[in-house]
Amino acid sequence: MREDTIMVIGAGQMGSGIAQVCAQSGYNVYMYDVSDDQIQKGMKRISGQLVKQAEKGRMPHQDVKRIYQRLSPSASLEDAGGAFLIIEAAIENMDVKKDIFKRLDEQTEEGAILASNTSSLSITELASVTKKPQNVIGMHFMNPVPVMQLVEVIRGLETSDQTYDAVVTVAERLDKVPIEVHDFPGFISNRILMPMINEAVFALYEGVAEKESIDGIMKLGMNHPMGPLALADLIGLDTCLYIMETLHRGFGDDKYRPCPLLRQYVSAGRLGKKTGKGFYTYGGN
Repeated sequence: MREDTIMVIGAGQMGSGIAQVCAQSGYNVYMYDVSDDQIQKGMKRISGQLVKQAEKGRMPHQDVKRIYQRLSPSASLEDAGGAFLIIEAAIENMDVKKDIFKRLDEQTEEGAILASNTSSLSITELASVTKKPQNVIGMHFMNPVPVMQLVEVIRGLETSDQTYDAVVTVAERLDKVPIEVHDFPGFISNRILMPMINEAVFALYEGVAEKESIDGIMKLGMNHPMGPLALADLIGLDTCLYIMETLHRGFGDDKYRPCPLLRQYVSAGRLGKKTGKGFYTYGGN
């Protein structure tokens, strides 16, 4: 296990963003995914982002190659054995994440930290499938990772102070601001954000206003940089639905009931920017 090596599980938008900021901060990074195609897309995404930063004068051009060389695509979870920190950024599904954590528990050394980028799921429940729950913690990065400063840090019931302190140190090295929250459904960010998005979908569903009006009011009236419906498209409507279902199930309160229109869009495959169509239509997909 090397103290300069991190493994990121998942090469999608969030995983590649996490891998990028880790490499930019001097860590050697394994980026794992079950799909080779997804790994290649993730590596290409990172390369493109680094080049853009250099072109905008945010880093010297010679740093692009140096940072990129710290990234290693991985098709084997065995590579986790060489990392002191593994950050899981797979699909927001408890069964999928539990399976990953079980397998990581077998591949990692005793002191390795297992972190999840989950945006709503229980860290305590994830930790329960491992033999070292004291090493399991939540590191919820915001999208887009290279831009957003916040990392929500979520302790599970058994998370040790040593694990917490180590993760805070990593987050600060990544030039992020770590803020601790307790292990409840949705934590803080999505417990507040997702009901707002869901209410915006209800307003559209009930015909209170058109989508452009809803987003315009929140941008101009509340000074939000992006309207809630456009933000839902960026996050992914399937992810929004899953988080609302997690909140509804976890609290048993109908104020978290997902809007039927959100369910309908997800059933139709209108998931937002990643599919080219959500509440809005996007080109180039």
